[in-house]
Amino acid sequence: MERKIQAPDGRTLAVEDYGDPGGRPVLVHNGTPNSRHLYGPNVTDAAARGLRLISYDRPGYGGSDPQPGRTVADCAADARAICEALGIGRLAMWGISGGGPHVLACAALLPDLVTAAASLASPAPYPADGIDWFAGMGEENAEDFRLMHTDEAAARAKTEKEREGMLAATADELAAEFPSLLSPTDAAVLTGALAEYLVYSGREGLAPGVQGYWDDGRALAFPWGFDPASISVPVLLMHGREDQFVPFGHGEWLAARIPGVEARLFDHDGHLTLLSNRVGEVHSWLMRHI
Repeated sequence: MERKIQAPDGRTLAVEDYGDPGGRPVLVHNGTPNSRHLYGPNVTDAAARGLRLISYDRPGYGGSDPQPGRTVADCAADARAICEALGIGRLAMWGISGGGPHVLACAALLPDLVTAAASLASPAPYPADGIDWFAGMGEENAEDFRLMHTDEAAARAKTEKEREGMLAATADELAAEFPSLLSPTDAAVLTGALAEYLVYSGREGLAPGVQGYWDDGRALAFPWGFDPASISVPVLLMHGREDQFVPFGHGEWLAARIPGVEARLFDHDGHLTLLSNRVGEVHSWLMRHI
């Protein structure tokens, strides 16, 4: 079920509500670029467990109005607005990749609403003490973040070019858009249904323009607006050692700083394998905390 919900400042948020309205609610924060559409096998898994998955286009993507200059922390107000509109007083959340910081923001800033949160393949804040932020990162992502700080016009132009490439790519061509980011582990799963989903989801999110993608990147590359060490709700953290989108050191950094975190750091996972293979484990863990 698709819905249009109003944010506190009057923006429209495009929301997708999957499953039984009587199921236990879980809000999902998808990666970057973002779309409200969820991967079918993960929706099926949730339904079999009695979970109701809810997702939304972050501002500027898909059917959601842009919010130029937004921070990661700003998503908390949107999450609360979604829950109020749907009559939800308590729920769990999970987020992956660029959605990881956003789910952590909700865990930190909405402890009255969020019962537990799972963060998969999340980057660490930038800058951050105690981490070589770019070590092990594929050149496409490393260049994006460096340009954000050194040449904003070039960064914007690169984001526009990346959007054009993703809109034009077929499922069979998608891997060519990430030549330095795909470890062999991730390349092995970027086929079939997962590749088709990522192409569809990306096109839907990027269709209105580049603003959402640009704002997502800036939000991740500058201060988030909250401290992960302030989180007080239960957190499950997953990261794969073979991740070249967001290197393993980011997961280790977060695992060392989120109080009481349950960290599952996998030697033989990458980035995309968490989406394709691990979400059932996430749902199982969240069910114990809703």
